[in-house]
Amino acid sequence: MSLNIDVDKASSNGKEKKLSIDEHTPLTYFVSRNVLQQEDLTHISGYDRQKPTIVQSTKQSFEEFKCTKFVKNVVPVLEWLPKYSIKNNFVGDLMAGITVAVMHIPQGMAYGILAGLTPSVGLYMAFFPTLVYFLFGTSRHISTGTFAVISIMTAKVVNTYATNSPHLEDETSGMNITESLLETTDEPQYTAFQVATAVTMVCGIYQLMMSFLRLGTLAALLSKPLVNAFTTAAAIHVLVSQMKDLFGVTVPRYNGAFKIILTLIDIIKEIPRCNITTVIVSACVMLFMIFMNEFLKPKTAKKCRFPIPAELMAVVGATLISYLMKLGPQYSVKLVGNIPLGLPEPEVPPFALLKVVAVDSIAITMVSFSIGISMALIFAQKQCYEVRPNQELFAFGLSNLVGSCFSCIPMACSLSRSVIQEQTGGKTQITSVVSASLILVLLLWLGPFFETLPKCVLAGIIIVALKSMFLQVLDLPKFYRQSVLEAIVWIVTFFGVVLIDIDVGLLAGVLVSLAVLYIKGYKSYSCLLGVVPSTGIYVDIKTHKDAKELSKIKIFRYTGAINFACRSTFKSQLSEAIKVDHRVIRRASMMTNADESSKLVGMRAVILDLSTVPHIDFAACETFGEIKKELDLLNCVLLMANPQDAVYDTLVHANALGVGPFQVFASIHDAVLFTQRRLETIV
Repeated sequence: MSLNIDVDKASSNGKEKKLSIDEHTPLTYFVSRNVLQQEDLTHISGYDRQKPTIVQSTKQSFEEFKCTKFVKNVVPVLEWLPKYSIKNNFVGDLMAGITVAVMHIPQGMAYGILAGLTPSVGLYMAFFPTLVYFLFGTSRHISTGTFAVISIMTAKVVNTYATNSPHLEDETSGMNITESLLETTDEPQYTAFQVATAVTMVCGIYQLMMSFLRLGTLAALLSKPLVNAFTTAAAIHVLVSQMKDLFGVTVPRYNGAFKIILTLIDIIKEIPRCNITTVIVSACVMLFMIFMNEFLKPKTAKKCRFPIPAELMAVVGATLISYLMKLGPQYSVKLVGNIPLGLPEPEVPPFALLKVVAVDSIAITMVSFSIGISMALIFAQKQCYEVRPNQELFAFGLSNLVGSCFSCIPMACSLSRSVIQEQTGGKTQITSVVSASLILVLLLWLGPFFETLPKCVLAGIIIVALKSMFLQVLDLPKFYRQSVLEAIVWIVTFFGVVLIDIDVGLLAGVLVSLAVLYIKGYKSYSCLLGVVPSTGIYVDIKTHKDAKELSKIKIFRYTGAINFACRSTFKSQLSEAIKVDHRVIRRASMMTNADESSKLVGMRAVILDLSTVPHIDFAACETFGEIKKELDLLNCVLLMANPQDAVYDTLVHANALGVGPFQVFASIHDAVLFTQRRLETIV
């Protein structure tokens, strides 16, 4: 074999010459080599299919194991904290930490109530799980803690299994009093806190198991249309759940299908009996938040990196007004109520409750992690660092396990806080330590200050904050333009979540998304190739008008895997392309003259381009064998070109099992030159 490569203008008088090439100077190359079958290529390239045994893999893992590296992988803070630059990073982390803490206070209190628990739960979420994630997480920018969607999903489980609420409401005074006794019954009784913490523990167990099984990539199953529709529909659940506090009315709770519609009907019926003072306070808070978010914040953002703490201003102002005007006792406005000082005592949820909430926790586990890893990957790509999905699972799992012992609901990543954390200069998870420290101060000394805060204030803040989620519905036309199937995923998920329930709608969306994924993967593309004159480049003759088909040679490209499920599809598409079906084969089988049978189709060779075939199985090889025998009847040969290594290995293995042999070439052009020389020899 001879191999010679010359590059035009690459040398002059036997000496190397630097080229001054601009975009208008064409580059040309000339290659002179023997026609290569794939076997020849594997020989000269030194291809060696290495597939180590389990013993060899285990031995190699032990040889490469280093204790220090292992510990740093498990506890990433040990890797980056010693390299932390106080000069370059601390000021930004301090500013971001203060900003995030300010946002944590109103959001945590609001989402604690949204989860069917007390406001203090949201503050615990900003402390315990956040510090655990600081030690084990790999993202530098996500703000962990409460998130509206996870709170509403947790509330569903709490409402289903809890036999008492964390508070009973005194309708005459609007104040909250702690329920001290459970009803006497033979059935097991669980408090709302026990159910919520059991869900948190199960989520942590699931996430740790997924981490050990290296299932971090499962989050990719939640496609963008699915997540978009799910969060939009969940925002409707959040809106409806807050409307009763917005109007100061009491409505029964529903579970199951159409609970959103039933709740809305009850709220509409109760509006004539709403608390006027509550409505006025709600309207004032919402107008204030809209003014701050839509007008004042955008203007000040250009001049000041520190955002205006509008939510905190609303909470503090409303608390002072409520205390001075005695909105609770005198006007029957429902208040937040008791916020205990200090940190909760560690308490493990009842183990009997874990299996009760096991199924309900699956959806919460996937959603919380998927939202977290999605945001982490976005920031990692923007800031040029690495996030490890399996380590993120480990960090989320440990955070939830620790949080379940301290009255926390499942941890998630807040979209708004994460964006603010990055925009205000946060560089590392030191931001979380600063934020958690400020929250600790609040828990230890300032908690009772917020006891007179009206619930409608938190409801108004939540509803205004949902704007971005509601605007996601405008993405539906974009998904439709991308693909009708993507739009179907969005519609099924959205209406499933809104009309039936959050977990059922999510499951329906995942199933439809998987079906769409299968359809896209199963749907193959095939075409005949022609050569672009004077190039040796082969392209689809349907889309490239100047490409020419070769005389007596058909080149067929198939895009997609070829296996037992689609072998018939592949064969039918090939038959249609080269215009050979069972009737032609039958006629050829009755002819005794080979030249006469070849005239039936006007071709002497079929080349299969396998460059876009990622995988074949033994059934595919059997199909190739059948096609080869049928083409032999037509006095045609079957050749294959440009297979990937895994595809070539399967062909070699099939040959060893008696299917074949097949002629496989390194490229389409090699197969074409070989066929043309063969035809010249025959003539």
